[in-house]
Amino acid sequence: MTVDFTLPPALEAHEPPEARGRTRDGVRLLVSRRATGAVSHHAFRDLPALLDPGDLLVVNTSATLPAAVRLDRISVHFSTPLPGDSTPLPDDDDRLWLVELRRLAGKGSLPYAGGCPGEWIPLPGGATLTLVERHTPRLWRARLSTDVVPYLRRHGTPIRYGYVRGDWPTAAYQTAFAHDRSTGSAEMPSAGRPFTPELVTELVSRGVLVAPITLHTGVASPEAHEPPYAERYRVPEPTAALVEHVRARGRRVIAVGTTAVRALETAVDGSGRVRPSSGWTEHVVTPEGGVRAVDGLLTGLHEPESSHLMMLTALAGRDLLAATYAAALAERYLWHEFGDLNLIL
Repeated sequence: MTVDFTLPPALEAHEPPEARGRTRDGVRLLVSRRATGAVSHHAFRDLPALLDPGDLLVVNTSATLPAAVRLDRISVHFSTPLPGDSTPLPDDDDRLWLVELRRLAGKGSLPYAGGCPGEWIPLPGGATLTLVERHTPRLWRARLSTDVVPYLRRHGTPIRYGYVRGDWPTAAYQTAFAHDRSTGSAEMPSAGRPFTPELVTELVSRGVLVAPITLHTGVASPEAHEPPYAERYRVPEPTAALVEHVRARGRRVIAVGTTAVRALETAVDGSGRVRPSSGWTEHVVTPEGGVRAVDGLLTGLHEPESSHLMMLTALAGRDLLAATYAAALAERYLWHEFGDLNLIL
């Protein structure tokens, strides 16, 4: 059991903070401390003062793809290439992907129940998407007539749900850490969005370490709240070694985003050590399984019934997480990818 709450529509971030007259790092930061149970309020740019020299931030370098292709009545959300043991990482030429069909509704979209195996869907630019079979009640296995990633970069737009009132360019969905453009994420690894080059410089100058992982996210399930499915990831050898170095010296490993937690926890071996690792992960962090690789998490505020709340409960415990979300609601923090952040220590 995790926290239960109702999210008022007024607390949904409808646009990037830049559109509200703020900088990227001008969002708010809610800090939750497991040792004391205290919850405190800060600006995100206070982050360097909240961390200690020798702490390690693990960041996701996956770039965000313009993964939605809109037609007259539906939108196709490209999620991820289909996993397979023989599929290397990265692989730009794989044309068989998981996709979600969404029915356009006003400024947003809703799940589309139509479609049948073998159906062809004409797409802009002369491409054709063929539905192969259902993968889940929501997702289809589908094959594009051309390479997916180059096609999306020419004809796609960033995935947008109804709470975001207008379109924003792909640049608005890239983080300061994004550089792995070999495949990319269907949706932004949003915990990294508030970081600016200036803030990263200040963190490093104070002795905070930064190390990369890559996890290419698939599409979310804002209506179904399904657990995450298989996603591509990479924990490189220097990052694995630095995690072990930091842990051995009693410093903290803090994941920037739930994607970084998933990648690191996947890379933990039987002895509890983080090892270099890559491929596909189906690992789901739950309160029952706990966490072994991370001591803290920087993340956004998640929707009621989101599977991410299981991970947060594993890190914070139910009581602290409930207090955190009660404070966020009371102080009118903003939710979703353009909203405020929560640091669990």
